[in-house]
Amino acid sequence: MSWNEIVPDVFSRRYPQDDITVTVVRGTRGLLLVDTGSSPTDAALIDADVKQLGEVKWVVNTHAHYDHTFGNQHFAAASRAVPIYGHHLLPAHLNDYERPRLAAWRAGTGSEPPRDWHDVIITPPTRLVHERSWLDLGDRRVELIPLDRGHTDSDLVIHVPAIDDSTGAWIVGDVIEEPGPPMYGSGCFPMRWPRTLADVLDEIGEDDIIVPGHGRTVSRAFGVAQLAVLESTAALILEHYQAGHNVDQALADQDAWAQPAATLALAVQNGYRELDEDDDLDLPQLR
Repeated sequence: MSWNEIVPDVFSRRYPQDDITVTVVRGTRGLLLVDTGSSPTDAALIDADVKQLGEVKWVVNTHAHYDHTFGNQHFAAASRAVPIYGHHLLPAHLNDYERPRLAAWRAGTGSEPPRDWHDVIITPPTRLVHERSWLDLGDRRVELIPLDRGHTDSDLVIHVPAIDDSTGAWIVGDVIEEPGPPMYGSGCFPMRWPRTLADVLDEIGEDDIIVPGHGRTVSRAFGVAQLAVLESTAALILEHYQAGHNVDQALADQDAWAQPAATLALAVQNGYRELDEDDDLDLPQLR
């Protein structure tokens, strides 16, 4: 494997562990690293690979899930003290979902394969992003955009604007999934995700490159196609909810879902919860 320069000074590399895609933005002041892998061992490997491009001066987490944050401790260690940026709700998500997940894996009651879970120290970002802001890398600036609820409530997109005649890049974490259909994981908001992604796509140019948190880079057209899948799923959740069907009854309608029903149990559960808790949920795209 080697770094793939997708646009000038923006590099991506896929790692077999979780098929995570790590992205680096290079500026004259150093490197911005996006996501740190699922363990300090992963992070050390990424760090070693990054050295061929320069020195990591900033880290950004795209969201709270373990495969994007459990390597944070490597960069936050006193010997490095690299500032780590993340959505302002990311620490709460770590406590509510990733900490119990880690405890289960350490106890051998989780579903993940054996790894060095006992070496993980959950490390939240040191710089919390509450609103759109810019990082100065020297000869270029990147924009950090905290999103509304979607894949999680801690999603953050990194926009690398085009320079001269080059193409812009959008590093979107798991708001867009490339290797397979959208992944409805812990803390997902399936009823709000379509609107959140639609708002991001409104800003992405037709020629811009999108870097998902897993898999290969994609185009805006790919994102639009995935938005249709998210909208279809949300619409069907709403239909079954309004019909008074329970989760099992909704999932039994296997041929109607836009992706395998076996992957959607959490989507239906969380979608029902959203609809229960918010009578004013704004879903105009589903009506």
